[in-house]
Amino acid sequence: MLLSSVRGEDPLLSEASKHLVDAGGKRFRAMLVLLASHFGSPEAPGVVPAAVVVELTHLATLYHDDVMDEATVRRGQPSANSRWNNTVAILTGDYLFARASDLLADLGPDAVRIQARAFARLVRGQIQETVGPAEGVDPLKHYLAVMADKTGSLIAVSGQFGALLAGASPAVVDSITSACEKLGIAFQLSDDILDIASETEESGKTPGTDLREGIRTLPMHLVLEGVGSGPDDERLRELLVTDLTDDALHAEALVLLRAHPAMERARADMRSWAEDARADLLTLPDIPARDAFIGLCDYVVSRTG
Repeated sequence: MLLSSVRGEDPLLSEASKHLVDAGGKRFRAMLVLLASHFGSPEAPGVVPAAVVVELTHLATLYHDDVMDEATVRRGQPSANSRWNNTVAILTGDYLFARASDLLADLGPDAVRIQARAFARLVRGQIQETVGPAEGVDPLKHYLAVMADKTGSLIAVSGQFGALLAGASPAVVDSITSACEKLGIAFQLSDDILDIASETEESGKTPGTDLREGIRTLPMHLVLEGVGSGPDDERLRELLVTDLTDDALHAEALVLLRAHPAMERARADMRSWAEDARADLLTLPDIPARDAFIGLCDYVVSRTG
């Protein structure tokens, strides 16, 4: 159904739309829809279309993200903007949003409203990340709010759609929605930690990419706020406010950051989000799907070591 949803009458549009579908990916959000549906009737007619909706929405954001980030690679393949151009990438993302909306129309007004509100949060998070914190706003709180809106919102909707459209009780829907948002934040935090800590490309991108691009993630915010104490704190803080496109400076900053106590504090914060998600999940009926959700919490924690 996902492949049929991205086909269009125009050959270029069809090729560009299939570009990231064919490149693979975890299909994490779609999986959450299907998993959450087991708290009701997983065979309910709206479940699979909802999984396609969240995957199409996620894919559309990737096309737009790559344009904004001037990315050249996505999922091991040339990004759409580098293979074609920015205009094609932007319009392809718009087309995928339209296809998702078309599917949503058959799922009822409540589903349309849920998706629209999540999409509004997603866009807000992207804008907030782009402009940075306003004067007087704590950069760390700003960063966490961006993560909740930009990443957590659609992951929360994935669980919400699965449970809601499968006919689960309102209490179960609420618990799954809350757990999935927290799980999404934990997952993003683990990605941010891996970007610094991994010696290989475990995170799906070259280690230290965020550092090189000047994107401040949780460990960097903690260092700049004086959390933890290391022998080279002053030098590291100096580097974190410097242009790190220079290879030597980037390598120095990466070594210092990996050794800094802020990394363990970041891991502790990530574990806390995962544990909060687990606490929500433990209120759910004791079925195999709950065990699978809890396994995801364990995985998020274990992947960062």
